[in-house]
Amino acid sequence: MSDALKFPPGIAYIDGDYRAMSEAKISVLDWGFLRSDATYDVVHVWQRRFFRLDKHLDRFSNSVARLHMTLPFDRDGLTDVLMECVRRSGLDDAYVEMICTRGVSPIFSRDPRDAVNTFIAFAIPFGWVANEEQRARGLNLSISDIPRIPPQSVDPTVKNYHWLDFIAGLYGAYESDAENVVLVDLDGNITEGPGFNLFAVKDGRAVTPESGVLEGITRTTALELCRELNVEAVTGTLTAAAVRGADEVFITSTAGGIMPVSKIDGHPIGDGEVGPVTQRLTALYWEKHSDPAWSTPID
Repeated sequence: MSDALKFPPGIAYIDGDYRAMSEAKISVLDWGFLRSDATYDVVHVWQRRFFRLDKHLDRFSNSVARLHMTLPFDRDGLTDVLMECVRRSGLDDAYVEMICTRGVSPIFSRDPRDAVNTFIAFAIPFGWVANEEQRARGLNLSISDIPRIPPQSVDPTVKNYHWLDFIAGLYGAYESDAENVVLVDLDGNITEGPGFNLFAVKDGRAVTPESGVLEGITRTTALELCRELNVEAVTGTLTAAAVRGADEVFITSTAGGIMPVSKIDGHPIGDGEVGPVTQRLTALYWEKHSDPAWSTPID
């Protein structure tokens, strides 16, 4: 293989078989490739345990049904495939993705009902939205004026690959020396970033956007952990001004959990340090990874 084309270690399941990541390919005629007609979900494995697997399976199954797609097996069969991908990969900490695309029409029909859906899963090494240094000091996040695709057009609760608005926002963030980005809605209120939700803490109260966002599993987890820590946490409208004036800001993602934000557009949040609510939530989040009520061992 060319040095210019490398693949991460891991194992994929496609066309009913397990294979190396370099061999996991779909047709150029697949609507998932041609039209971004697909849904997916990502669950992570930490120290050989899936975290909140049932919630990810629920969301993926609901997304598949909402898009009028079907899977080639039931929930137990899906779980078996994900488990086997991890087992064959040999990874202790993994990023595990499940995908269903519209697939290919045998007659190249433009009617989506004629397509045969494609299911893919893979396990690769665990990845982070924020690197180790950023997690220690907090991210420098940019608030873009690019609006997120409105929910009236694409339902954000169905996890999807419509990311061109995020990509445009990321390039704008990089040009201003920020490290990541969050987009606004058509009214200028905060929505989400590429692969993460956002929380702002003010006077001990945490708020995360209620609408126009993916209802992230880690977002839900953070709300539950706040209740456990007796921290008031709600979903609601979150303005850009409220984020800039917050005492603490953090993001949530399967790819890293609960991660601090210390700057918005280069200006410090609070005292510019990782705040106490964020620290407490982060510690409890990782403790839950060994709790049988929250995690599932690789059997």
